[in-house]
Amino acid sequence: MSTGTLSIADYHKKTVTNRLGLWLFIVSDAFVFAGLFIARFYLYGAGVRPELSQIVGLIVTSILVLSSFFANRGEVSMAYGDTKGYFRNTLITIILGIAFLIGVVGVEWQIAPYGPDHDALWSLFYTMTGFHAFHVLTGVIFLVIVYRNARKGLYTAERHFPVEAAAVYWHFVDVVWVFFYPALYLIGLPPI
Repeated sequence: MSTGTLSIADYHKKTVTNRLGLWLFIVSDAFVFAGLFIARFYLYGAGVRPELSQIVGLIVTSILVLSSFFANRGEVSMAYGDTKGYFRNTLITIILGIAFLIGVVGVEWQIAPYGPDHDALWSLFYTMTGFHAFHVLTGVIFLVIVYRNARKGLYTAERHFPVEAAAVYWHFVDVVWVFFYPALYLIGLPPI
């Protein structure tokens, strides 16, 4: 039985279970990010940070935070039946997500003074940003799939859990970066 043939009451019951699964996934994934975050401070404390471009860091962070705003607007638009608003805001979110990836992997990684094999700090920097970039990439793919399905008319104001799930996942990825950004770019001094 597809979700399109479920009654609204049955769809909402199924959505409760789906939300629980989504949040369990996010909590389990948060433990991995927390481990990386703790490793950064365990290895180097608050006194040392990688020598990174502050401008690139600020730009990519601004892009990701802004993308979360548009993801929220897209989700709210769908919840109110405004599909044009959903499409516009989700497309902006996807574009900003790709811009973030280009900024981190295509710019920051290319201008970083050392590679991942230099020392533990740089290895951890590439691991943290790479793991996060992988999550941004999966978030972009998730948003594209949901966007495509919305174009097919699969979601309505009453039945749009995939839109909600994609937005929640996107916000999770954004919140992780809000912790990673100061840990990598702001706290401590670059090594001498």
